Amino acid sequence: MRVLKGALLACGLVVVTSAQTAEPPLNDTRLSVHTLLREDLFAGFLDNNMTRFARGEKNVASLLESRPDQKANLLAWRGGIEMYRAVLAHEGGKPAEFETQYASAKQDFAEAGKVSAGNDGVAPIIGGVDAMFADRLPEKHRAAAWQQSYDSYAILWKAQQSQIEQLPVHMKGEVLSGMAQSAQRTGRNEESAQFVDKMLTLLAGTSYEADAKAWKANPASAAKSNLTCKTCHGAGRLQARLNALSSAGK
Repeated sequence: MRVLKGALLACGLVVVTSAQTAEPPLNDTRLSVHTLLREDLFAGFLDNNMTRFARGEKNVASLLESRPDQKANLLAWRGGIEMYRAVLAHEGGKPAEFETQYASAKQDFAEAGKVSAGNDGVAPIIGGVDAMFADRLPEKHRAAAWQQSYDSYAILWKAQQSQIEQLPVHMKGEVLSGMAQSAQRTGRNEESAQFVDKMLTLLAGTSYEADAKAWKANPASAAKSNLTCKTCHGAGRLQARLNALSSAGK
């Protein structure tokens, strides 16, 4: 189940990033590190809100000290931070800074993958970050980033395929769309088509269906669009979790 829960983590992509403004309570161990970090980091990833992004970056460093049992997850988040900073450096014409940040991101991702505990979010974080930023990297790095995204989504698929029909729409949609897109971008066109077909069957009537139909009609459009992150996991938001804990009297 830990890997299944982790499938939710990469899709902060559609979180309404302005919602979290108060300082996350880092000392509250009832909250996962993902809940504490996700909204601030995606405020940077999506909205270029570097003030909140810097707060998330600072909080990753603090949590690495206070919650060592979550080292793998936190290294994956730190790798995502470094990946984004690498992208900004590349787009800002700073090649030396790009190389330093990109090397750090790869190192943190690799180290996170080697830790056997506190790692429920490693695959979805890496898969989602790579899918988000691969096409913004220098061309020579894009294929490797898409391959790493595919490998990460494949870990999720292996864990979830036996119960995919019973999963919530969000979890179902993210793993299927992640597999479809990353397979297509790594030259696995037949496999990608199979996952698009699964989306059409298992996600009929959801926000994933229209894009799946478009991909089915024109697979070449896959290189210019993104199937992932079509729904929001509101229950995973920081304020939602705090409200739930308060209501439960915990």
